[in-house]
Amino acid sequence: MSASPAFAYKVFVSNEKGNDITVLDSDKDFAVVDTFKVGQRPRGIAISPDGSALYVCTSDDDTIQEYDTKTHKFVRTLPSGPDPELLVVSPSGDQLYAANEDDNLVTVIDLKTGGRLAEIPVGVEPEGMGVSPDGKTIVNTSETTNMAHFIDRDSQQITANVLVDSRPRFAQYKKDGSEIWVSAEIGGTVSVIDAATKQITHKITFDIPGIRSEAIQPVGIRITDDGAKAYIALGPANRVAVVDTKTYEVEEYLLVGQRVWQLAFSPDQKYLFTTNGLSNDVTIIDVADDKAVKSVQVGQQPWGVAVTPN
Repeated sequence: MSASPAFAYKVFVSNEKGNDITVLDSDKDFAVVDTFKVGQRPRGIAISPDGSALYVCTSDDDTIQEYDTKTHKFVRTLPSGPDPELLVVSPSGDQLYAANEDDNLVTVIDLKTGGRLAEIPVGVEPEGMGVSPDGKTIVNTSETTNMAHFIDRDSQQITANVLVDSRPRFAQYKKDGSEIWVSAEIGGTVSVIDAATKQITHKITFDIPGIRSEAIQPVGIRITDDGAKAYIALGPANRVAVVDTKTYEVEEYLLVGQRVWQLAFSPDQKYLFTTNGLSNDVTIIDVADDKAVKSVQVGQQPWGVAVTPN
């Protein structure tokens, strides 16, 4: 397998226990081309819309670190509250939103100045972060309050709270902005929320023969740009569920590495990358065929994954 030169890109993987980032290069058949040290316990990572900057939640340092995606050099430290876990960058690239798990806040950071713009109180143990395609709405999930909090970008106020199932971990918008999908790790479900009404319209459940229900723990979610398919990482079930977004039915379960955490598409959405925290590898899935085509060893306990846009 190889990526088209027109879509050459890098895949960055945060290794939670290794305190480093592993870099895969699509030009080299996804071989590991670099590993560089970052702060303590790196988890959530994201890349700026222009592809120039990598942002890393260094959770045990209580900061967010920025790195250059070309040179992999440290650029600056950004302010964050205690224990930042997941982050998302606004579509315009001017703001960053981070969930601070230990103080029940969402921190808003101005990426032009590097300063903190606001701290927004949310539920207990905030984790998941999402942002609408138009950038006007931010979504945070609180693991203990079991809610998805909808925040208005301009007023920085919560406009709606939606109760979901136990321990929500991730929030993902459809590209057309019509729905937000929220995973509940302990509840074992994904809630589909209508963006306009803030009502749950569907609840997706999972059943894998031979796997105990308590081992099926949904975390990371990615939805194709055409809105046809959703991929959901199922944690210790070691599977990624493929869901038809029109029927909301699970089409199949793809076997990946152990304890699958997070997911990211290639820029052309030809491939999906999964981080597998216990087998210390990344599984590469061919999206057209829904087949796992390669496994790449990375660092210790890979957690987050982000891909440059080109």
